[in-house]
Amino acid sequence: MSITAILPSRNEPATITAVTAAVDTALAQSQALIIHADSSDTTDTTRLFATTITQAAKVPLTGLVRGKGAQILAAARHPDLTKAKTVLIADTDTRNPDPAVYRTLLDHVRSGAAFAIADYPRHWDEANLTNHLARPLIAATTGHDVPQPLAGDLALSHNALTAVLCAAKTLPTEVSACVDGYGIDAFLLLTAATCGRIASVRFDGPKQHAGSFPHLPDIYHQAVPVLLHLTAAWTPGPAVASRVPVEYRAAGREIEPARLQAMLTTLNSLAPSPNGYDVDPWPLPAAAAWHAVNSGTPATDAAPRLWPHYLRRVTDWLTSGQHTTTAQRAEQLAAAHTRLHTALLTPAGARR
Repeated sequence: MSITAILPSRNEPATITAVTAAVDTALAQSQALIIHADSSDTTDTTRLFATTITQAAKVPLTGLVRGKGAQILAAARHPDLTKAKTVLIADTDTRNPDPAVYRTLLDHVRSGAAFAIADYPRHWDEANLTNHLARPLIAATTGHDVPQPLAGDLALSHNALTAVLCAAKTLPTEVSACVDGYGIDAFLLLTAATCGRIASVRFDGPKQHAGSFPHLPDIYHQAVPVLLHLTAAWTPGPAVASRVPVEYRAAGREIEPARLQAMLTTLNSLAPSPNGYDVDPWPLPAAAAWHAVNSGTPATDAAPRLWPHYLRRVTDWLTSGQHTTTAQRAEQLAAAHTRLHTALLTPAGARR
């Protein structure tokens, strides 16, 4: 099978049929293969996948160990993928999936990219891990400024997938456990970045999918150790003032006061706030965490120390963001992006 798609899912009966059909339309050939990697609590999702009519052959992998990364890696090790020149991975919680998105990602890899990932605009109150940490950290350390580095819709080449499977075998045990969860997205991107060109494919419409805020602690504690561990192996490049200005897309929308208050209450309950007049402003704590890992601290130790600072950053962002314009939010994110790059290049004693 020269083209294969992997669909990881957990309890997605409402969307699996539409995603499977859209992916099949994008693959557009009977020689393709769709692998469904499922860890659902019931058989509803797998049953609906099985009954969806497709041109491509289908392989259901059921009863997998729970965890997005574990499911994707289980599918990636399937014998039929040894022949795949291009592999698509698509989120299965997407509502109204567009075959053109998947097709465009595949086309970029078929044209020579090692990795192609979707860049959807996100609402200003979403994508907090991406906007405040993942994107600026990856950009500063690797030189790849990928607007949505944790997006779940992506494609990768055979060489990139081979590198992913090899790299997975060499991870420290604690980091490997994170890759088996939500850390998989950062792992795929940062591993593929060692293989060749990264294509960030811009789309104009926001993706319609389940919100990530309810899973914020799990996403953070699984993704951030992977981000810190892998980016610590790179050397930040110099910040060049003449570079094209960084652009963030923080789509505007109104948030009901009750919903916003519920979000803030949740954030305040997750960890003690790092109170004190001498607390370094964000993104300095993020830079300190990266420097610690770069100096030998395990990423799984540095990430929990950064957690209260990250929560404070998100709390401050949501609190102030309701009073700012879309343009102002984008400017603030771009400024913090630049500050993190500068902080990574600054010796520890001079960062404060």
